[in-house]
Amino acid sequence: MATMGWARGLGLGLLAWCVGVALQLQQEALWSVMGYAVMLALALVFGLPLRRMAKPAWLGALAWCLVWAAASFAFTGLHAHTRSAAIDPALEGQDLDVVGVVQAMPQRQDLGWRFRFQVEQAWRVDKTGVAHVVNLPSSLPSQVYLGWYGQDGTHDSGWNTSPLPEPVKAGERWRLRVRLKAPHGNMNPRGFDYELWLWEQGIRATGYVRSGAKDPAPVRLASTWAHPIEAWRQSVRDRLLAHLSAAGAASNPDAARLAGIVAALVTGDQAAIDRSDWDVFRATGVAHLMSISGLHVTMFAWLASALVAWCWRHSALWGFAGALRWPAAHVGALSGWGLAGFYALFSGWGVPAQRTLWMLGVVVLLKVSARHWHGALVWLLAGSVVLAWDPWALLQPGFWLSFVAVGVLMASGSHRQAQGPDAPERAEGDAPAWRVGSLRLSLMHRLGAHSFQGSGHAVLHKSLALLREQATVTLALAPLTLLFFGQVSVVGLLANLLAIPWVTLVVTPLAMLGVVWSGAWVLALWALQPMSSFLAWLATLPMASVSTAIAPWGLAVLALLGAVGLVLKVPLSWKLLCLPLLWPVLFWTPARPLAGTFELLAPDVGQGNAVLVRTAKHSLLYDAGPRYSAESDAGHRVLVPLLAQMGERIDVLMLSHRDSDHTGGAAAVLAMQPQAVLWSSLEDEHVLHRTRPGWTRCQVGQSWEWDGVLFEVLHPQAPMAAQTGAPVSKGPKPNAVSCVLRISNSQSSVLLAGDIEAPQEQALVQQGLLPVDLLLVPHHGSKTSSTGPFLQALEPKLALVQAGYRNRFAHPAEAVVTRYHQQGIVLVTSIQCGAALWQSQTPQRVQCERVLARRYWHHVIPP
Repeated sequence: MATMGWARGLGLGLLAWCVGVALQLQQEALWSVMGYAVMLALALVFGLPLRRMAKPAWLGALAWCLVWAAASFAFTGLHAHTRSAAIDPALEGQDLDVVGVVQAMPQRQDLGWRFRFQVEQAWRVDKTGVAHVVNLPSSLPSQVYLGWYGQDGTHDSGWNTSPLPEPVKAGERWRLRVRLKAPHGNMNPRGFDYELWLWEQGIRATGYVRSGAKDPAPVRLASTWAHPIEAWRQSVRDRLLAHLSAAGAASNPDAARLAGIVAALVTGDQAAIDRSDWDVFRATGVAHLMSISGLHVTMFAWLASALVAWCWRHSALWGFAGALRWPAAHVGALSGWGLAGFYALFSGWGVPAQRTLWMLGVVVLLKVSARHWHGALVWLLAGSVVLAWDPWALLQPGFWLSFVAVGVLMASGSHRQAQGPDAPERAEGDAPAWRVGSLRLSLMHRLGAHSFQGSGHAVLHKSLALLREQATVTLALAPLTLLFFGQVSVVGLLANLLAIPWVTLVVTPLAMLGVVWSGAWVLALWALQPMSSFLAWLATLPMASVSTAIAPWGLAVLALLGAVGLVLKVPLSWKLLCLPLLWPVLFWTPARPLAGTFELLAPDVGQGNAVLVRTAKHSLLYDAGPRYSAESDAGHRVLVPLLAQMGERIDVLMLSHRDSDHTGGAAAVLAMQPQAVLWSSLEDEHVLHRTRPGWTRCQVGQSWEWDGVLFEVLHPQAPMAAQTGAPVSKGPKPNAVSCVLRISNSQSSVLLAGDIEAPQEQALVQQGLLPVDLLLVPHHGSKTSSTGPFLQALEPKLALVQAGYRNRFAHPAEAVVTRYHQQGIVLVTSIQCGAALWQSQTPQRVQCERVLARRYWHHVIPP
């Protein structure tokens, strides 16, 4: 009884620890170090005695949970304070000369490199060329994330740089001229939190290398041994890509694409995988197999442990070790964990690999200590250790998917069923402890040593057990998958049943063998080809994946409980009661505006325009955001995920003009929304018109009504619109033919003005402008727009600027900001607001995502 009480108390404490971490992650701002230290001291000094004195027993249990929760809350806050402060705002955008070392293997981008850089010395260069020493780390963090892009002309993100002389290598010391800024990302509803990712990585400034004609050339000072594993990792990746490119150039047209997958499996370079392949992997539910993650670390640990244990048993040291009580199982477990740590380092020491390593460390410790804990207790202990090491893992989908999958397997009893009727009885908690890593470990346990020895009946039994486990996890994780990604793969069960053993037992071992024998990489590439073709075929099947609007957290939790209930060993009547819990998530529809009203959602897309207009039954997207690079745009990164999670069907995509900061994401949006009608002022021969032949040209006088809301095109004039078919050099400037759209109902009105400039504003004033409640600031707040007469005619109460943080155009211009303030107009910028939501029922208020979702790791922009 005493043991049971101790185990129950530890379980409650561990659960309370996780709750305390979750509560601390909701803080908008950190307390002082002293505040957290006092809280931790009070919890330890007064909480434990209170727990002993509390009567009755439930009050003591409550006090015990409060102690653990308060301790974890304070510990997480203190942990957050170990992160260095962000860059001094006075240094943002300044020319800095820095000397430092490339920390990690650079990631090849379409136009250059991205890499982590450890700053050792820094100087600020003033306008006269005089260098001033910068204090580290009080003013400048020691770890920054740099881009070095080579291109003739101007990069879409605003960097005008010269071509790279040669690749950057990990461990090299360089002297660079850079411009840095605070870690700042786009903030959209349920979008990727780039600032959280930077925080978790310990990166407190980002920037780019300047290498223009007026800048000193970057200088490689020396090759160091500061990061030998990263340097080796990079050399392996470069050798792999070069070898496969040469070997498959003639005989295999897909060699370059498949080589990226092999590189990801060996070195963890996920950027090497083509975006089209990622789309296929997500649609078929096998994305977790195609890059080094916790699954691969667990698999490597199991294989290494089994191999070392076998060698230990058959070595001459076995008798001597036996005398010293070094069992082969313990030696294998410790060795497997150590080798898995080396593998995690080689794969880039990513956060998922770190989480898995510490989780496996808990399991190994229990194994070698001969303690047989209940599986649920091991599960809670592993989760608590992971959160103590990396509290922000709690906000990552991978954490939840991994631990929920393991918990479901243990709760459903799959680990006991899979042993078979003739399997030896195990101590309670042993099998689930080794399953804490992932379903991959379960599969390896089935397919590993001795799994298929015995009769055909045993083989069939174990094969059915594998199918049952995969189906159990697929069903149980479906609600979480819909919650995090808005998509669940219907063909995922079949795809995983075939891909897991093929990638685990064939492709990955061959890819790893290639480190010592390059020929194995060619074999891995050929092994990938049939699987890649099969997955691509699966992804094209009707209903291969189901996408739904993302339901609120509460409904997702209910659906998760329902899915778990369906896979547990409970009576059929209970399972039937669980079915209704799945319904809200599968058929969730976000609330739409009432008839006669409308709303605007301006996503945070950086330096560009994109505005979603919704009425009771219709939707219009005005512009599609910028193109960030040759392989990345606002469509893929922001708009497509946002529209999917909202369950939106776009009726009209209106592109104001052809500048890439307005049309960059259009192709991705049109591919996702085949029913959308294209309106634009683009030239007739534009590539987007070829993909959507039934397009309509914007011109003044066009209007329509949706659900009691009036849409009117105010610009361009018909003759000017007709000229856009002429060559660009002879036609009007793109800004001059921007589609200007007025939206109104009986109470409120909005004007979306594109990039019109002073002449077009004057023409609109002359033809007559009615006042509006909200104005999308023309040309992102450029000096060439927002003239006084234009603002006086419109009399907007609110004005919204969509611009990128520290953009190269300095939008919005100070003179324009002053002009809006002088007119008494409230100016809202996406830089400080993030995604902005405006509703016609409350025309004087804008909801800002940066305010609603603010957390302490988010960048606070000075006024």
